[in-house]
Amino acid sequence: MLADVIDLLACPHCESALDLDDNVVMCDRGHSFDVARQGYVSLLAGGSTPFTGDTADMIAARADFLGAGHYDPIRRAVADACVDTADAVDTAADAAILEVGAGTGQYLASVLDALPGARGIGLDVSKPAVRRIARSHPRTGAILADAWQRLPVKSASLTHVLSVFAPRNAAESHRVLAPGGTLVVATPTSEHLRELVALPGMVSVDDRKTERLSSALSGRFERAGRTDVRFTAALPREALGLVAGMGPSAHHVTSDRRAELLGSLPDPFDVTVSVTVTTWRRIGTADEPIAP
Repeated sequence: MLADVIDLLACPHCESALDLDDNVVMCDRGHSFDVARQGYVSLLAGGSTPFTGDTADMIAARADFLGAGHYDPIRRAVADACVDTADAVDTAADAAILEVGAGTGQYLASVLDALPGARGIGLDVSKPAVRRIARSHPRTGAILADAWQRLPVKSASLTHVLSVFAPRNAAESHRVLAPGGTLVVATPTSEHLRELVALPGMVSVDDRKTERLSSALSGRFERAGRTDVRFTAALPREALGLVAGMGPSAHHVTSDRRAELLGSLPDPFDVTVSVTVTTWRRIGTADEPIAP
């Protein structure tokens, strides 16, 4: 709920602390933001963004796919990474966690279940996403915001930032993390869903993603750990449709075309799941200026 994380948030206009009064979030300089009836608040700087994020259909597909347990090993690896680095705070109950590009909020919910007493902020630029995030876990507050703008979060206020198949704003992640805080990143390898992305029109993973990740985080973070999650999943036809409809291919291939492509495959169909979960420890002090 927003009330659980309001002390971690900052006004997107003036960076002042925020308070929650009934269904309005406000700062002491008079900026106010209405809480939507679904329980999230929009803290977009300037009130808008050129990005729209995932569609309602993509978010629904992701919720159903993750809810069926197909990516549970990935969810466990992300949660374990947070548990293993909870020594950054006095107790696990003090953990304050932001997931950027949180989608449905299910990965963040898994982390909060593994860290009783911790609280989380689920941030996404997609309205269908934040509507789901708002009801994903009782200790999650849902925020509509752009990951590439200044995050509406107080500096040095968090113990963890999560990026699971999502954008990584290295400078902002560094700013909002407390000294010694941890960035947890889950990225697909070039082998991920290779059997599906081989189909005409489907979008493949950039095979230089890991190299670019290290370059982007260099100077702000040092790598503290790595877990490779790799397994073969026998996915029924319905699950194939969900996984194809929840990722970037959904922006490039129509639903009818996806159904046509998947209809030619065996039911169930074996696909490779290959993801790397890395942990990165924040370097520097709380008042250290961030280089551009």
